[in-house]
Amino acid sequence: MAKKARKEEWKVWGNVFDNFTNRNLFKLKSQGYFEELESPISVGKEANIFSAITKDKKRIIIKIYRLETCNFNQMYSYIRQDPRYSGMKKQRRKVIFAWTQREHRNLLKAREVGVRVPLVHTSVDNILVIEYIGDDYIALQLKNHIPKNKTKFLNKIIEYMHLMWKKARLVHGDLSHFNILNYNESPVFIDFSQTADIKTPNAKELLIRDVKNICIFFRKIGLKNLDEEKILKKILK
Repeated sequence: MAKKARKEEWKVWGNVFDNFTNRNLFKLKSQGYFEELESPISVGKEANIFSAITKDKKRIIIKIYRLETCNFNQMYSYIRQDPRYSGMKKQRRKVIFAWTQREHRNLLKAREVGVRVPLVHTSVDNILVIEYIGDDYIALQLKNHIPKNKTKFLNKIIEYMHLMWKKARLVHGDLSHFNILNYNESPVFIDFSQTADIKTPNAKELLIRDVKNICIFFRKIGLKNLDEEKILKKILK
């Protein structure tokens, strides 16, 4: 398909394909990261997520942070507290690009210590190219796919949170049943843009909130005797 026609096709998906993003998508395509976009997976507050097909007919995920309609002020309020981004200036594109790079960096660090997260293939400016989690169909969020062994699944989540805090020196910061996939009865953590270094001033508060969110969900699905303080100590030990 001609380049112009392809751009027209992309415009209909979520109002995300501005000219700048289009150029980066064609760059990634020419570098062999994917052959064509397949379908939209989700439209979030800040980013749109698509599946794409590679040359060898495998699926990958392309996550695109919107340049014009995302809340970059909120992004800035999070990222300026992260010691890894001290000195960040409040300029829309710089903040969005740093936000994307931060997610890339966080995913790499979490994966290095043994947390199951999507593999990052590459990133450029406001675009992340990451592993597709699933088989014929994409893995479902935990909220839509309740594990058969709830206690085992929860224990794995706690183990991953411990590895992130003690080994990767990170706290997810937005962990819930929305940001955990259930793939083959095992958790996969996703959405790492808000993930912070534990030296961030409010890191402990973020961890406490993550623990609370997880416990609220697992109580709803039948695990009644959950002690948030004990779980927090287990993560921090």
